[in-house]
Amino acid sequence: MKGLTMPAIAAPAISPASRDRLLALGFVTLYGAGFVGARLGLPHAEPFAFLALRFVLAAGILAAIALAIGQPWPQGRRQLLPTIGAGLLTVGVFSAGVFYSIAGGLPPALSALIIALHPILVAVLAPALLGERVSGRQWTGLLLGLLGVFLVLRHGLADQPALGLPVLYSFIGLLGLSAGNLYQKARCADMPLFTGSALQCASCAAACALGALAGETGDIRWTGEFIVALVWMAILVSVGAVSLLYQLIRHGQVSRVAGLFYLVPVSAAMTAYALFGQEIAATQWLGIAVAGTGVAMATRAAR
Repeated sequence: MKGLTMPAIAAPAISPASRDRLLALGFVTLYGAGFVGARLGLPHAEPFAFLALRFVLAAGILAAIALAIGQPWPQGRRQLLPTIGAGLLTVGVFSAGVFYSIAGGLPPALSALIIALHPILVAVLAPALLGERVSGRQWTGLLLGLLGVFLVLRHGLADQPALGLPVLYSFIGLLGLSAGNLYQKARCADMPLFTGSALQCASCAAACALGALAGETGDIRWTGEFIVALVWMAILVSVGAVSLLYQLIRHGQVSRVAGLFYLVPVSAAMTAYALFGQEIAATQWLGIAVAGTGVAMATRAAR
């Protein structure tokens, strides 16, 4: 009939809490897959060479996205230097430390357990450096999360020899990750996501290329498995997971975001189960439940 119009139906708006939960789920899933990518790729290339190629590919993808949407690039020393510095720490030092520790014979489970100290380290430093308050509930959640990670990984730690230098490499990666997250929050809160990340990946690619030239043979076996691992790490981790991590850091307290790293080894174990049929023992399922409870307590916003 004339004069009758259908009422407009507004799309439901997503709340900030729901948005953060979706970002967190995506980050944990993609970042955990990175351990699988490292396992696939490292037998075919040395760490710095593998990382340099990964970061070149990721930088190209991020730059293409930025150009397609017309995103501006960081300008001037005040934007460029903090962006590069945060990227070299969060992405470069962390990745190089973990890759060299695993290539040196350290079990991925032990490396992941060392990296799982990241939320504790950030919670200790964030109040002094960023003025963030860490509540008693958060501390309880962080300690529960660490216990859950240990239960998930303990089967991978049985009868493993102590490896001095590879252990040190993982601790260097831990320090790079924690320092980079804190610096990203303090100095790069307004960083354009895709152009800033492209610049960070390009800087890490250059640093890793120099490391490969200085201390590696440059031997790469271009097998199908290596190519899959390279694309896997570049797209899922360097583009997908890191972009989600930066969004989470921008919208929330870095001490709360760090708690999500407890679920990364859980995600890695689930991915290995799905792809390689690695069994998950009863104590690991218990650890998954404990880690999930701890993360829920540590990341829940105060009322």
